[in-house]
Amino acid sequence: MPTPPNHPDPIQRLLEVMAALRGETGCPWDKKQTHKSLVPFLVEEAYELIEAIEKEDENAIGEELGDVLLQVVFHARIGEERGAFDMNQVAGRLADKLVERHDHVFGDASAHRPEDVARSWHAKKMEHKNSALDGIPSGQPALYWARQVGSRAAKSGFEWERIEQILAKVREELEEVEENIALPQGKARQDALEDEIGDLLFATTQLARWLKVDPEAALRGAVRKFSGRFQQMEAALHERKQQSEHSNPIEWRDLWAQAKRDS
Repeated sequence: MPTPPNHPDPIQRLLEVMAALRGETGCPWDKKQTHKSLVPFLVEEAYELIEAIEKEDENAIGEELGDVLLQVVFHARIGEERGAFDMNQVAGRLADKLVERHDHVFGDASAHRPEDVARSWHAKKMEHKNSALDGIPSGQPALYWARQVGSRAAKSGFEWERIEQILAKVREELEEVEENIALPQGKARQDALEDEIGDLLFATTQLARWLKVDPEAALRGAVRKFSGRFQQMEAALHERKQQSEHSNPIEWRDLWAQAKRDS
């Protein structure tokens, strides 16, 4: 049985552990993984880190950061085995990028506000792109995608001038949803509703962006709040020895009102 690496540098030890796991006498599961097979785990670990951050659990944040780092190290090791890149190259490229895009820190440029930094960062990214929207991953959650698309467009100058304009847009999209609800049942109606609800969600996401609210975090908070209240209603029904599916709309409304008062 191979001896576990015991390098005094924690990062180097981690790299050696990963190399051993992928080595000839390593772990069958680790040896089998590819960039593609690891994608679900990367997504899962990112969400677990988000959950720890939302709970403000410092111990959990530290642990979940380690799990996210594992994914980076795993992919870097696979890249090294293929002769494509290694962890040093990954870190070196990142450091070069940070220095290049922070010339207000490492160069002669000036940026005194976060907005100045954001504009400078956007300008430097655009030097290597044909469109302001290039490089935005479409596979991310739709709310994140919508926020990024809106933000990139705004940095290019395509932006509302006043909050009232965004509010009017949200109302306009809601009215169009209402208009399509009145259409006859069928595929055309369903397709139209999907399109208009998409427009409504996009407009609402831009409203959140304008107000400096993270739409994903806001929705997660709303879902968490709803879940807590719904579970409270279920508990109240359980105390009455009553099945939820046998409750009528009036009972549900009363239970909801009580849950809101208690939360």
